[in-house]
Amino acid sequence: MKKRRQEAIVNLINNNSIETQEELLSLLMKSGFNTTQATVSRDIKELNVTKITYDGNKHKYVVGKLVDNAGAKSYKHLLGNCIISIDYAENIVVVKTVAGMAMAVAAAIDSLSIDDIVGSIAGDDTIFLAIRRSNLVDKVIGDIKKCC
Repeated sequence: MKKRRQEAIVNLINNNSIETQEELLSLLMKSGFNTTQATVSRDIKELNVTKITYDGNKHKYVVGKLVDNAGAKSYKHLLGNCIISIDYAENIVVVKTVAGMAMAVAAAIDSLSIDDIVGSIAGDDTIFLAIRRSNLVDKVIGDIKKCC
């Protein structure tokens, strides 16, 4: 059941402009999947679904990382409009974002393929980036800011 539901989620996201989990849940239910918002939330994380900005201020879910030019522009726009501040402690960079956008911004940062970032963890409005060594923190912050 999980595999079929997740396949349905991918198809729905690829064929519709879905802005919220509630919209996705409604479409799933119309497709015959009786599920909960919590389950949809877990599926979104497992499927690497992120939210992007398009047409200036509209948002929609996308599956996986975008590698085409349109995706790169969306990610750059996302970084420029959703990052509130960047700070650090030792080798941890802390990125504060607009509420609800940390996962999308983390995906955008991950797509930059900055070698010195070992990994990222995103909450609702905060991202922790583990940097390989503390002497590389300024370089990483600079690399992120260049893309904003």
